[in-house]
Amino acid sequence: MEIDLAKPYTITPLRTMGRHMHCLATEMNEIAFERQGVVQRLLKASVVNPLANYLPAALFRAALRFGKSELAASNWADPGGWRSMVISYDGKPRQIADKILVGAGTIPMALRNRRKLAAKILAILIDESPSDPVHALCVGAGPGRIIMDAMLQANREAYATLVDMNTDPFEHGRLQARQEGLDGKVRFIQCDVRDGVGAILDHQPDIVKMIGICEYLLDTEIIQIARAVAAVMPATAPIVFNSLSNAHGTDRFFRRVFGLHMNHRTPAQLQQLMQQAGFDSFDAHPEPLGVYHVIVGRKAAEPTTDPAKGNT
Repeated sequence: MEIDLAKPYTITPLRTMGRHMHCLATEMNEIAFERQGVVQRLLKASVVNPLANYLPAALFRAALRFGKSELAASNWADPGGWRSMVISYDGKPRQIADKILVGAGTIPMALRNRRKLAAKILAILIDESPSDPVHALCVGAGPGRIIMDAMLQANREAYATLVDMNTDPFEHGRLQARQEGLDGKVRFIQCDVRDGVGAILDHQPDIVKMIGICEYLLDTEIIQIARAVAAVMPATAPIVFNSLSNAHGTDRFFRRVFGLHMNHRTPAQLQQLMQQAGFDSFDAHPEPLGVYHVIVGRKAAEPTTDPAKGNT
């Protein structure tokens, strides 16, 4: 997509901070979330999770190797990487072991819920943006499935810059873009945004997406990345990210069996980190299983300067 860089970039005053909240509350009922019944939750909490967490890890790993689990193999090669995410998102694995893990596992179910919730929120933010076309910057983007979902749902024209330090998911993402009719509207760039993301952008981002990365980062890394993107964002532009709760109840299983070490934070804890990077006005939206919250923040408005009074 060719963007006219000479076209003036303006940010109109926010129409209302709560408008996208109202839209989301109305449209949440239309999202086909996956849920767990009371009996299923009790069974997992009292039987399934304790067995998964405390039976010998070597037993599970041997069974998964014997069953040729693609989910396990992808996590052993790259814990929490894009391939395991694609398997969980698709929800249609070939191996019996993966059918159980992906179909009934709380984390994969919650991941699919997060995908749907984040895409809906991003689509609403695209439609509310005053820019035309709307530019989304996706950090730690992988193959870019969520932003593509959002672009397909949105009524406004949008394009996306997808940044990742790993180039492995880019070809898969380009294939998806062609299949979805988004070829030319997404571009993939290998980059560490902390090294200066502005140099790779053809336009300021109207929306920044950081879904699926905070749980693998230290507090200091989150602040560094958020500060880097804040430096190129206009005031009041939204950033979308997620928290991870240990409500899934299988952290010990994932650490021992998959080698997957995730950082659990409450929405409030993540918001405090983002505040240090220059964001405020947060709204947190839980998916039905309570494992993930998708959070929207806004870049804090720059203080105005009155020559007579100083900063206000």
